[in-house]
Amino acid sequence: MRIISGKNKGRRILAPKNLPVRPTTDMAKESLFNILNNHVYFEEIDVLDLFAGTGNISYEFASRGANIIHSVDDNRHCTNFIERTAQSLNYTNIHSIQSDYKYFIRHAHIQWDLIFADPPYAMREIFQGLPNLIFEHQLLKENGFFILEHPEIYSYEDHPNFREHRNYGRVHFTFFENREVK
Repeated sequence: MRIISGKNKGRRILAPKNLPVRPTTDMAKESLFNILNNHVYFEEIDVLDLFAGTGNISYEFASRGANIIHSVDDNRHCTNFIERTAQSLNYTNIHSIQSDYKYFIRHAHIQWDLIFADPPYAMREIFQGLPNLIFEHQLLKENGFFILEHPEIYSYEDHPNFREHRNYGRVHFTFFENREVK
């Protein structure tokens, strides 16, 4: 994987092969951040990266100057890798947290401008309930975005906070927005 833009543009990061992850492809990540370029000022946002895995998305936000990035994963090897990589890249704004996603969401006492989640594709129950869980616990600041990476079998167009859907090959992103629902 590589960092697409920002202060560490082009930097390659090699993750250990034994991590139980499926990183977002560089093509999909580049497309995602091209969309975000039109909607956020990276230097002004706080980010939650759920199911952070290798930290691929977290590093991209950090390279672009995001304020604070909380990288949450339940696998200790993943969070240790994120910590080591963040230190090697001088990213003091990445905070790696080992936690189950449900526990973390239920006990979070802050809000973020942007939440990105890339759960394991095999865990169907996550995809069915995660958008509601995010909004029920009011984790997004006003006009904040929640972006869910998911397999193509899921559609969220009927969700009250749905904004748009994009797909890049096998990678699908659904964007939700914290707005007043009428």
